Amino acid sequence: MNIDTESTKTTFTPTDSEPIQPSGNPLIGWVVRFFKGFLAGIGAITPGLSGGVMMVVFGFYEPLVRWLANIRHKFLEHLRFFLPVGVGGVLGVVAFSAVIDFAFQNYAAQFTWLFIGFITGTLPSLIKTAGREGRKQWHWVLLAVIAVTVFFFMRWMETIRMVQVQPSFFAWLLSGALTGLGLVVPGLSPSNFLIYLGLYQPMANGIKSLQMSVILPLILGVVLVIFLFAKFVNWLFTKHYAFMYHLIIGVVLGSTAAIIPSGVSGWGMILVCALLFLAAAVASYALAKLDEKNPHESLF
Repeated sequence: MNIDTESTKTTFTPTDSEPIQPSGNPLIGWVVRFFKGFLAGIGAITPGLSGGVMMVVFGFYEPLVRWLANIRHKFLEHLRFFLPVGVGGVLGVVAFSAVIDFAFQNYAAQFTWLFIGFITGTLPSLIKTAGREGRKQWHWVLLAVIAVTVFFFMRWMETIRMVQVQPSFFAWLLSGALTGLGLVVPGLSPSNFLIYLGLYQPMANGIKSLQMSVILPLILGVVLVIFLFAKFVNWLFTKHYAFMYHLIIGVVLGSTAAIIPSGVSGWGMILVCALLFLAAAVASYALAKLDEKNPHESLF
C-alpha cells in the first residue's frame, strides 16, 4: 500500500526527497491509483464512511498532505502521480451520488459490509506503515483508547435529531468545508453531519444533476479547508509520525466498528454480506500487495 519506497527519509521535508526514479509498470500503477481514488470518492459521500479514512487505508493520505503542505515542490510530478486518484475520486462522487438513495434504501447492509471489507483488507499494510519509524507500547494503548472513543462518539451522533438548513451558497460552502474536514481528519464522516443539517439529500441531487450552483461552492469549501489544515497536519506527521499513525488507525477501527449494520438476519442475507466482506477484503489486500510489487516514483 505504501507510496514511499525504501529510500524514504525519516524527516519529510521537500529538500530530502530523492530524485524521481520511475519503477514498476506505469499503467498498472495508474489503474490501481484510479480505482483507489474511485473508492475514496464513494467513501466521501457515503453516510458513516469518510474519504479521509479511505485515503489512509489506501496509502494516499500522508503523501497527499505532505504535497499540499509544499505544493510548489515538484508540482508537475506530484500532479501526474495524484491525477488518477483525483479523477477516480471525482467519478466516485458523481457516480455514487446518482445511486446512493437506491443503494442505501434497498441494499444498505450489503454495501456497508462491502466497505468494511475494503477497510479490513488494508489494515495489515496500514499497521506495518505505522511502525515504519518504530513504536512503543503506549502507541497501542493510544490506538485502543481512540478506537473506543470514536466508536461511542459516532453512535452518539446517530441519536441527534436532524435540523433543517435551507440550501444556499453559504450552506454549500459549509458543506464543502465539512467534506474537506472529512478528508483532512480521517474518521470524520461529513455525510453524517450533512444529514443532521438536512443538506445531504439536496447535495447528492445537486451533484447528480451537475448543478454548478451546488458543485462550485462545494469545491471552494473543500479546497479552502484542505489548504488551511495541510501544513499543520504535515507538521504533526513530521514531528510525531508514530503518534499520528496510531491515532489515525484508532479512528479507522472505531469508525469502522460503528458502521457495522445491525439487524442482519436470515442465512441468505448473512451469506451475501459475508461473501461481499471477504471479496472486498481480499481485493484491497491484493491491491496493497500489487503496490509493493510496483513501487511508485520517489516523489516524497
